[in-house]
Amino acid sequence: MARHSLLLLAAAILAAAVVAASGCSPSDREALLGFRQALNEPYLGLFNSWTGSKCCVNWYGVSCDAATGRVTDVNLRGESEDPIFEKAGRSGYMTGKLSPAICGIDTLTTLVVADWKDISGEIPACITSLSSLRILDLIGNKFSGEIPSDVGRLNRLTVLNLADNTIAGKIPTSITQLTSLKHLDLSNNLLTGEIPKNFGNLAMLSRALLNRNQLTGSIPVSISKIYRLADLDLSMNRLTGSVPFELGKMPVLSVLNLDSNSFKGLIPESLLSNGGMGILNLSRNGFEGSIPDVFGSHSYFMALDLSYNNLKGRVPTSLASAKYIGHLDLSHNHLCGSIPVGEPFDHLEASSFGFNDCLCGNPLKTC
Repeated sequence: MARHSLLLLAAAILAAAVVAASGCSPSDREALLGFRQALNEPYLGLFNSWTGSKCCVNWYGVSCDAATGRVTDVNLRGESEDPIFEKAGRSGYMTGKLSPAICGIDTLTTLVVADWKDISGEIPACITSLSSLRILDLIGNKFSGEIPSDVGRLNRLTVLNLADNTIAGKIPTSITQLTSLKHLDLSNNLLTGEIPKNFGNLAMLSRALLNRNQLTGSIPVSISKIYRLADLDLSMNRLTGSVPFELGKMPVLSVLNLDSNSFKGLIPESLLSNGGMGILNLSRNGFEGSIPDVFGSHSYFMALDLSYNNLKGRVPTSLASAKYIGHLDLSHNHLCGSIPVGEPFDHLEASSFGFNDCLCGNPLKTC
Protein backbone atom coordinates (compact mmCIF):
# COMPACT_ATOMS: atom_id res chain seq x y z
CA MET A 1 0.00 0.00 0.00
CA ALA A 2 2.84 2.38 0.93
CA ARG A 3 4.68 1.44 -2.28
CA HIS A 4 1.54 2.27 -4.31
CA SER A 5 1.25 5.69 -2.61
CA LEU A 6 4.90 6.43 -3.32
CA LEU A 7 4.39 5.55 -6.98
CA LEU A 8 1.40 7.89 -7.21
CA LEU A 9 3.38 10.68 -5.57
CA ALA A 10 6.28 10.15 -7.94
CA ALA A 11 3.92 10.21 -10.92
CA ALA A 12 2.40 13.48 -9.69
CA ILE A 13 5.85 15.03 -9.25
CA LEU A 14 6.87 13.85 -12.71
CA ALA A 15 3.67 15.32 -14.22
CA ALA A 16 4.31 18.63 -12.51
CA ALA A 17 7.86 18.63 -13.82
CA VAL A 18 6.60 18.01 -17.36
CA VAL A 19 4.14 20.89 -17.00
CA ALA A 20 6.88 23.18 -15.72
CA ALA A 21 9.17 22.20 -18.59
CA SER A 22 6.58 22.57 -21.34
CA GLY A 23 5.03 25.66 -19.76
CA CYS A 24 1.73 25.09 -21.50
CA SER A 25 -0.75 22.41 -22.48
CA PRO A 26 -0.16 21.69 -26.20
CA SER A 27 -3.89 21.80 -26.90
CA ASP A 28 -4.21 25.16 -25.12
CA ARG A 29 -1.26 26.52 -27.06
CA GLU A 30 -2.85 25.42 -30.33
CA ALA A 31 -6.14 27.09 -29.32
CA LEU A 32 -4.35 30.33 -28.42
CA LEU A 33 -2.53 30.42 -31.75
CA GLY A 34 -5.83 29.90 -33.57
CA PHE A 35 -7.34 32.73 -31.51
CA ARG A 36 -4.36 34.95 -32.28
CA GLN A 37 -4.42 34.18 -36.01
CA ALA A 38 -7.89 35.78 -36.34
CA LEU A 39 -6.71 39.09 -34.83
CA ASN A 40 -4.49 41.91 -36.07
CA GLU A 41 -2.82 44.27 -33.58
CA PRO A 42 -0.65 46.59 -35.72
CA TYR A 43 0.84 49.14 -33.30
CA LEU A 44 1.94 47.73 -29.95
CA GLY A 45 3.27 44.31 -30.84
CA LEU A 46 1.43 42.61 -27.99
CA PHE A 47 1.42 39.27 -29.76
CA ASN A 48 5.18 39.31 -30.39
CA SER A 49 5.52 37.47 -27.09
CA TRP A 50 3.25 34.67 -28.28
CA THR A 51 6.10 32.46 -29.49
CA GLY A 52 7.67 29.31 -28.17
CA SER A 53 6.05 26.65 -26.05
CA LYS A 54 5.89 28.41 -22.68
CA CYS A 55 2.61 30.25 -23.09
CA CYS A 56 2.07 30.18 -19.32
CA VAL A 57 5.21 32.19 -18.65
CA ASN A 58 5.85 34.82 -21.27
CA TRP A 59 2.75 35.25 -23.41
CA TYR A 60 1.16 38.66 -22.91
CA GLY A 61 -2.28 38.50 -21.24
CA VAL A 62 -2.19 34.74 -20.65
CA SER A 63 -2.32 33.13 -17.19
CA CYS A 64 -2.36 29.48 -16.21
CA ASP A 65 -3.05 27.20 -13.29
CA ALA A 66 0.33 26.55 -11.67
CA ALA A 67 -0.57 22.99 -10.76
CA THR A 68 -1.99 21.78 -14.07
CA GLY A 69 -0.37 24.07 -16.61
CA ARG A 70 -3.77 24.69 -18.21
CA VAL A 71 -4.69 28.18 -19.40
CA THR A 72 -7.24 29.89 -17.15
CA ASP A 73 -7.17 33.57 -18.17
CA VAL A 74 -6.91 35.48 -21.43
CA ASN A 75 -6.91 39.14 -20.47
CA LEU A 76 -6.41 41.63 -23.31
CA ARG A 77 -7.51 45.21 -22.65
CA GLY A 78 -7.08 48.02 -25.16
CA GLU A 79 -7.40 50.63 -22.42
CA SER A 80 -4.66 49.84 -19.97
CA GLU A 81 -2.02 51.40 -17.72
CA ASP A 82 0.44 48.74 -18.79
CA PRO A 83 3.89 50.24 -19.56
CA ILE A 84 3.56 49.02 -23.15
CA PHE A 85 0.64 51.41 -23.69
CA GLU A 86 2.26 54.27 -21.77
CA LYS A 87 5.48 53.96 -23.74
CA ALA A 88 3.58 53.98 -27.03
CA GLY A 89 1.48 56.92 -25.89
CA ARG A 90 -1.70 55.45 -27.30
CA SER A 91 -4.60 53.17 -26.51
CA GLY A 92 -5.05 49.83 -28.17
CA TYR A 93 -6.42 49.14 -31.64
CA MET A 94 -7.16 45.74 -33.08
CA THR A 95 -9.09 44.35 -36.03
CA GLY A 96 -10.23 40.85 -36.86
CA LYS A 97 -12.66 38.45 -35.24
CA LEU A 98 -13.07 36.35 -32.12
CA SER A 99 -12.10 32.89 -33.30
CA PRO A 100 -14.03 29.81 -32.14
CA ALA A 101 -10.58 28.33 -31.48
CA ILE A 102 -10.69 29.96 -28.04
CA CYS A 103 -13.44 27.49 -27.10
CA GLY A 104 -10.82 24.74 -27.17
CA ILE A 105 -9.55 25.93 -23.78
CA ASP A 106 -12.16 24.27 -21.57
CA THR A 107 -10.44 25.46 -18.37
CA LEU A 108 -10.88 29.14 -19.22
CA THR A 109 -12.29 31.19 -16.32
CA THR A 110 -11.62 34.71 -17.69
CA LEU A 111 -11.95 35.94 -21.26
CA VAL A 112 -11.36 39.66 -21.68
CA VAL A 113 -11.02 41.14 -25.18
CA ALA A 114 -12.02 44.69 -24.36
CA ASP A 115 -11.76 48.18 -25.86
CA TRP A 116 -9.95 47.33 -29.08
CA LYS A 117 -12.42 49.42 -31.11
CA ASP A 118 -12.54 47.43 -34.36
CA ILE A 119 -12.83 43.72 -33.60
CA SER A 120 -15.98 42.63 -35.43
CA GLY A 121 -18.04 39.58 -36.31
CA GLU A 122 -20.29 37.52 -34.11
CA ILE A 123 -19.63 36.09 -30.67
CA PRO A 124 -18.87 32.40 -31.32
CA ALA A 125 -21.76 30.21 -30.23
CA CYS A 126 -19.29 27.76 -28.68
CA ILE A 127 -18.45 30.32 -25.97
CA THR A 128 -21.35 28.90 -23.98
CA SER A 129 -19.53 25.55 -23.75
CA LEU A 130 -16.85 27.09 -21.50
CA SER A 131 -18.43 25.82 -18.29
CA SER A 132 -15.72 27.27 -16.01
CA LEU A 133 -16.05 30.81 -17.38
CA ARG A 134 -16.58 33.45 -14.69
CA ILE A 135 -15.75 36.66 -16.56
CA LEU A 136 -16.71 37.44 -20.18
CA ASP A 137 -15.80 41.01 -21.09
CA LEU A 138 -15.98 42.09 -24.75
CA ILE A 139 -16.77 45.79 -24.22
CA GLY A 140 -15.74 48.45 -26.72
CA ASN A 141 -15.51 46.61 -30.03
CA LYS A 142 -17.74 46.13 -33.07
CA PHE A 143 -19.20 42.74 -32.31
CA SER A 144 -22.47 42.14 -34.16
CA GLY A 145 -25.01 39.37 -34.39
CA GLU A 146 -26.92 38.26 -31.32
CA ILE A 147 -26.12 37.18 -27.79
CA PRO A 148 -25.87 33.35 -27.91
CA SER A 149 -29.33 32.02 -27.10
CA ASP A 150 -27.99 29.48 -24.60
CA VAL A 151 -25.83 31.96 -22.68
CA GLY A 152 -27.59 30.64 -19.57
CA ARG A 153 -25.35 27.56 -19.71
CA LEU A 154 -22.52 29.68 -18.25
CA ASN A 155 -23.81 29.12 -14.74
CA ARG A 156 -20.56 30.22 -13.06
CA LEU A 157 -20.49 33.59 -14.80
CA THR A 158 -20.17 36.58 -12.44
CA VAL A 159 -19.40 39.30 -15.03
CA LEU A 160 -20.99 39.66 -18.47
CA ASN A 161 -19.95 42.84 -20.25
CA LEU A 162 -20.92 43.23 -23.91
CA ALA A 163 -21.33 47.02 -23.85
CA ASP A 164 -20.40 49.41 -26.66
CA ASN A 165 -20.78 47.04 -29.57
CA THR A 166 -23.42 46.60 -32.30
CA ILE A 167 -25.10 43.49 -30.94
CA ALA A 168 -28.72 43.15 -32.04
CA GLY A 169 -31.67 40.87 -31.40
CA LYS A 170 -33.40 40.14 -28.13
CA ILE A 171 -31.96 39.55 -24.69
CA PRO A 172 -32.09 35.73 -24.47
CA THR A 173 -34.50 34.43 -21.85
CA SER A 174 -31.81 31.98 -20.76
CA ILE A 175 -29.83 34.91 -19.35
CA THR A 176 -32.07 34.68 -16.28
CA GLN A 177 -30.40 31.33 -15.48
CA LEU A 178 -27.11 33.09 -14.67
CA THR A 179 -27.79 32.99 -10.96
CA SER A 180 -24.16 33.78 -10.03
CA LEU A 181 -24.07 36.94 -12.16
CA LYS A 182 -23.09 40.11 -10.28
CA HIS A 183 -22.35 42.58 -13.08
CA LEU A 184 -24.35 42.79 -16.32
CA ASP A 185 -23.58 45.47 -18.90
CA LEU A 186 -25.33 45.31 -22.28
CA SER A 187 -25.42 49.08 -22.79
CA ASN A 188 -24.95 50.91 -26.08
CA ASN A 189 -25.94 48.14 -28.46
CA LEU A 190 -28.89 47.56 -30.80
CA LEU A 191 -30.89 45.19 -28.60
CA THR A 192 -34.64 45.02 -29.18
CA GLY A 193 -37.62 43.29 -27.61
CA GLU A 194 -38.58 43.16 -23.96
CA ILE A 195 -36.57 42.67 -20.80
CA PRO A 196 -37.13 39.01 -19.79
CA LYS A 197 -40.01 38.72 -17.32
CA ASN A 198 -37.95 36.53 -14.97
CA PHE A 199 -35.08 39.01 -14.81
CA GLY A 200 -35.53 38.95 -11.04
CA ASN A 201 -34.05 35.44 -10.97
CA LEU A 202 -30.61 37.07 -11.14
CA ALA A 203 -30.47 37.10 -7.36
CA MET A 204 -26.77 38.00 -7.03
CA LEU A 205 -26.87 40.97 -9.43
CA SER A 206 -25.55 44.30 -8.14
CA ARG A 207 -25.35 46.25 -11.42
CA ALA A 208 -27.67 45.98 -14.43
CA LEU A 209 -26.86 48.38 -17.28
CA LEU A 210 -29.19 47.99 -20.26
CA ASN A 211 -29.21 51.63 -21.37
CA ARG A 212 -28.82 52.97 -24.91
CA ASN A 213 -30.58 50.16 -26.72
CA GLN A 214 -33.99 49.83 -28.39
CA LEU A 215 -35.75 47.81 -25.72
CA THR A 216 -39.54 47.95 -25.58
CA GLY A 217 -42.27 46.87 -23.20
CA SER A 218 -42.46 47.59 -19.50
CA ILE A 219 -40.16 47.12 -16.52
CA PRO A 220 -40.61 43.59 -15.12
CA VAL A 221 -41.81 43.76 -11.52
CA SER A 222 -39.54 40.80 -10.79
CA ILE A 223 -36.53 43.17 -10.84
CA SER A 224 -37.62 44.40 -7.42
CA LYS A 225 -36.80 40.95 -6.01
CA ILE A 226 -33.05 41.40 -6.67
CA TYR A 227 -32.03 42.21 -3.11
CA ARG A 228 -28.42 43.18 -3.92
CA LEU A 229 -29.17 45.41 -6.93
CA ALA A 230 -27.58 48.82 -6.35
CA ASP A 231 -27.38 50.28 -9.87
CA LEU A 232 -30.11 49.96 -12.52
CA ASP A 233 -29.82 51.84 -15.80
CA LEU A 234 -32.61 51.44 -18.37
CA SER A 235 -32.24 54.90 -19.91
CA MET A 236 -32.39 55.72 -23.61
CA ASN A 237 -34.62 52.87 -24.66
CA ARG A 238 -38.24 52.68 -25.85
CA LEU A 239 -39.76 51.39 -22.65
CA THR A 240 -43.39 52.19 -21.85
CA GLY A 241 -45.99 51.79 -19.13
CA SER A 242 -45.75 52.86 -15.53
CA VAL A 243 -42.81 52.41 -13.18
CA PRO A 244 -43.44 49.70 -10.57
CA PHE A 245 -43.64 51.22 -7.08
CA GLU A 246 -41.79 48.13 -5.84
CA LEU A 247 -38.54 49.57 -7.23
CA GLY A 248 -38.64 52.18 -4.48
CA LYS A 249 -38.80 49.46 -1.84
CA MET A 250 -35.52 47.85 -2.87
CA PRO A 251 -33.16 48.06 0.12
CA VAL A 252 -29.86 48.54 -1.74
CA LEU A 253 -30.86 50.39 -4.92
CA SER A 254 -29.09 53.76 -4.91
CA VAL A 255 -28.80 54.61 -8.63
CA LEU A 256 -31.83 54.47 -10.92
CA ASN A 257 -31.70 55.90 -14.43
CA LEU A 258 -34.92 55.66 -16.43
CA ASP A 259 -34.53 58.81 -18.54
CA SER A 260 -35.31 59.08 -22.24
CA ASN A 261 -38.04 56.47 -22.48
CA SER A 262 -41.82 56.73 -22.84
CA PHE A 263 -42.96 56.02 -19.30
CA LYS A 264 -46.27 57.54 -18.21
CA GLY A 265 -48.45 57.78 -15.15
CA LEU A 266 -47.55 59.05 -11.70
CA ILE A 267 -44.09 59.04 -10.17
CA PRO A 268 -44.18 56.37 -7.44
CA GLU A 269 -43.84 57.97 -4.01
CA SER A 270 -41.54 55.13 -2.98
CA LEU A 271 -38.82 56.32 -5.36
CA LEU A 272 -38.63 59.75 -3.73
CA SER A 273 -39.08 58.64 -0.12
CA ASN A 274 -36.40 55.94 -0.28
CA GLY A 275 -33.56 57.29 1.88
CA GLY A 276 -31.01 55.12 0.10
CA MET A 277 -31.70 56.57 -3.33
CA GLY A 278 -28.80 58.83 -4.27
CA ILE A 279 -29.18 59.28 -8.03
CA LEU A 280 -32.63 59.28 -9.64
CA ASN A 281 -33.14 60.32 -13.25
CA LEU A 282 -36.69 60.19 -14.61
CA SER A 283 -36.23 62.95 -17.18
CA ARG A 284 -37.54 62.96 -20.75
CA ASN A 285 -40.56 60.75 -20.22
CA GLY A 286 -44.29 61.40 -19.94
CA PHE A 287 -44.80 61.38 -16.18
CA GLU A 288 -47.93 63.23 -15.05
CA GLY A 289 -49.52 64.50 -11.87
CA SER A 290 -47.70 66.26 -9.08
CA ILE A 291 -44.32 65.58 -7.52
CA PRO A 292 -44.97 63.51 -4.37
CA ASP A 293 -44.42 65.59 -1.23
CA VAL A 294 -42.51 62.85 0.61
CA PHE A 295 -39.02 64.27 1.16
CA GLY A 296 -37.44 64.70 4.56
CA SER A 297 -34.25 64.69 6.58
CA HIS A 298 -33.53 61.18 5.25
CA SER A 299 -33.42 62.44 1.65
CA TYR A 300 -29.88 62.62 0.25
CA PHE A 301 -29.79 63.08 -3.51
CA MET A 302 -26.55 63.61 -5.37
CA ALA A 303 -28.73 64.07 -8.44
CA LEU A 304 -32.51 64.29 -8.88
CA ASP A 305 -33.70 64.93 -12.44
CA LEU A 306 -37.42 65.10 -13.24
CA SER A 307 -37.08 67.47 -16.22
CA TYR A 308 -38.94 67.21 -19.54
CA ASN A 309 -42.11 65.58 -18.22
CA ASN A 310 -45.74 66.70 -17.80
CA LEU A 311 -45.61 67.35 -14.06
CA LYS A 312 -48.02 69.90 -12.57
CA GLY A 313 -48.67 71.52 -9.24
CA ARG A 314 -46.13 72.99 -6.83
CA VAL A 315 -42.56 72.18 -5.94
CA PRO A 316 -42.97 70.04 -2.79
CA THR A 317 -42.33 72.02 0.39
CA SER A 318 -40.77 68.93 1.99
CA LEU A 319 -37.84 69.27 -0.43
CA ALA A 320 -36.60 72.11 1.76
CA SER A 321 -36.06 69.66 4.61
CA ALA A 322 -33.88 67.30 2.56
CA LYS A 323 -30.47 66.59 4.06
CA TYR A 324 -28.73 67.20 0.72
CA ILE A 325 -29.56 67.79 -2.94
CA GLY A 326 -26.51 68.15 -5.15
CA HIS A 327 -28.13 68.52 -8.57
CA LEU A 328 -31.83 69.21 -9.05
CA ASP A 329 -33.57 69.64 -12.39
CA LEU A 330 -37.33 70.27 -12.50
CA SER A 331 -37.22 72.26 -15.75
CA HIS A 332 -39.49 71.80 -18.75
CA ASN A 333 -42.64 70.80 -16.85
CA HIS A 334 -45.87 72.62 -15.93
CA LEU A 335 -45.07 73.48 -12.33
CA CYS A 336 -46.48 76.61 -10.68
CA GLY A 337 -46.26 78.54 -7.41
CA SER A 338 -43.40 79.64 -5.21
CA ILE A 339 -40.13 77.74 -4.89
CA PRO A 340 -39.63 76.62 -1.26
CA VAL A 341 -36.97 78.33 0.80
CA GLY A 342 -34.32 76.22 2.49
CA GLU A 343 -30.68 75.17 2.50
CA PRO A 344 -31.00 72.57 -0.30
CA PHE A 345 -32.08 75.35 -2.66
CA ASP A 346 -29.39 77.90 -1.80
CA HIS A 347 -26.87 76.72 -4.41
CA LEU A 348 -29.34 75.95 -7.21
CA GLU A 349 -29.46 78.02 -10.39
CA ALA A 350 -32.42 79.24 -12.43
CA SER A 351 -31.87 76.46 -14.97
CA SER A 352 -33.09 73.96 -12.36
CA PHE A 353 -36.57 75.46 -12.55
CA GLY A 354 -36.79 77.02 -16.03
CA PHE A 355 -39.46 76.45 -18.66
CA ASN A 356 -42.34 75.80 -16.29
CA ASP A 357 -45.77 77.49 -16.33
CA CYS A 358 -45.60 79.92 -13.43
CA LEU A 359 -42.85 79.21 -10.92
CA CYS A 360 -41.44 82.12 -8.94
CA GLY A 361 -39.09 82.86 -6.09
CA ASN A 362 -35.34 82.51 -5.71
CA PRO A 363 -33.48 81.78 -8.00
CA LEU A 364 -36.25 82.91 -10.37
CA LYS A 365 -38.09 86.21 -10.32
CA THR A 366 -39.76 87.37 -7.11
CA CYS A 367 -43.31 86.16 -6.59
